Amino acid sequence: MRNPVPTDSGLVQGIQSRDRTVTVFRGVPYAAPPVGDLRWRPPRPAEPWEGVRRADAFGPICPQPPSSELAGLDLPMSEDCLTLNVWTGAASPDEKRPVLVWIHGGGFRLGTGADPRHDGVNLARKGLVVVTFNYRLGAFGFLATAELSAESGHGASGNYGLLDGIAVLRWVRSNIAAFGGDPERVTIAGQSAGAGTVNFLAMSPLARGLFQRAIAQSHARYSRDPELRYLSTSYRTLHDAEQAGAAFAKERGTTALARLRELPWQKLMGGGAVDTGVHTGSSGKPPLFRPVVDGRVLPAGYDETYAKGLQNDVDYLAGNNLDETGAVPDDMFEAYRSESPRSRRPGMPSVHVTLDGFAAAAHEKFGPLAEEFLALYPAATDREAARASSAAIRDNARVSTHLWAADWSRRTTRPVRTYFWTHRSAAQGRNFRRASHGSEIDFVFGNLAPEDAEWTAEDREIAEIMSAYWARFAASGDPNGPGVPHWPAYAPDAETVMEVGGGFGPVPVAEPSRLAFWKRFFETQEAW
Repeated sequence: MRNPVPTDSGLVQGIQSRDRTVTVFRGVPYAAPPVGDLRWRPPRPAEPWEGVRRADAFGPICPQPPSSELAGLDLPMSEDCLTLNVWTGAASPDEKRPVLVWIHGGGFRLGTGADPRHDGVNLARKGLVVVTFNYRLGAFGFLATAELSAESGHGASGNYGLLDGIAVLRWVRSNIAAFGGDPERVTIAGQSAGAGTVNFLAMSPLARGLFQRAIAQSHARYSRDPELRYLSTSYRTLHDAEQAGAAFAKERGTTALARLRELPWQKLMGGGAVDTGVHTGSSGKPPLFRPVVDGRVLPAGYDETYAKGLQNDVDYLAGNNLDETGAVPDDMFEAYRSESPRSRRPGMPSVHVTLDGFAAAAHEKFGPLAEEFLALYPAATDREAARASSAAIRDNARVSTHLWAADWSRRTTRPVRTYFWTHRSAAQGRNFRRASHGSEIDFVFGNLAPEDAEWTAEDREIAEIMSAYWARFAASGDPNGPGVPHWPAYAPDAETVMEVGGGFGPVPVAEPSRLAFWKRFFETQEAW
């Protein structure tokens, strides 16, 4: 697209991407800066501009703690961060290409739509229009207080980060046709906290009709799975969120909302705070600031939403990875044992690589069912315990997502597909190849950059298949097509999941006796 493109706020001029057939528009405002009196309010429309705005640079990063995720990004940090980016290969607005709106992860406290791993050029070459964006994080995105709830007019607060995502979808609905996109074929997709946001938007009546498909990459979990409570799928009740918000404000020297809005943003950083009051059956705890079941943006939790069929009826694709949530490859056991204490972010899942640690964790999580669990996942040495721990974590993930699919699809009409990513990547494993949390992103986007790793021909072949699956799903709701292995839809009577990466095809969710155990254990847990 060589000519300026009209948006509701004014004309924007993109630049040629690293592929000259694809134009990228960077740093396009989708909402007014949420500063001053607009801090902790729903996003307002972007201010209009005159003339042509040159969209050649990513917008500032939303306020967040320093992290390795920001390494190499020469971008300022500012509350004036509500911008989006568009990649399109369309030559004219008449093409109506399917749209993929990508939501970055980072525990609701880190990340940016400018992350080079999310560069949309390769998916744009496959016929998509790709959108990435920033949303408010930490206290800026998820602070709730009684005063905020009172002033809202809805008795609700704490979901400003989710409301930012809804504002992006409304922007897409109004503007994406000018970029050659089809506003009636919009897919929301994300990984980790981005997957959590996908789940929450799929449950929100405020997002109804704004998208037709959803992709949740780590995780979508069963409402009775304790890990749901601390992974990226975790939420808070409004009461708990308001109580935590009051304590947060008091720590900053004031309980007055007007004064909080006057504080420099640096004074409102939440750091690595976790919510220690949530029982998860392990040391894993959710981030303190995260989405809120507030009665409006999120009317209800998972179990009630699915039981009543309140969710948005969309095509859904969701899955997990082989080496995440505490599961690690065999060749990493010694590395975990030798680094004590291991440097890990607060709230991260534990990795059990000793017999004593594995047994203690089993008793903490399973209580009266612990001995049955240990018989199903037997170990007599540290190495056997590390393998048994990883096997159990992987079974937990697959079974949980399988049961989520049963709940989700009980009152919907659109197909659901689940996957388990098993290819061990060179990029995220440092000195080890592993299918770690987020390792599939490079393959989905097809961004196997030489500076990130020594990619093999097998890596590139897998990336071609994965990006084809995602592009086809975004186009039609079905990932299948010429040149890729068949991916069946979820069926209640088929207790299988689609393996992708290390192999391609349906595999059992778990060995029958282990599957039966997980089902019984989950039934003893409170539904969320």
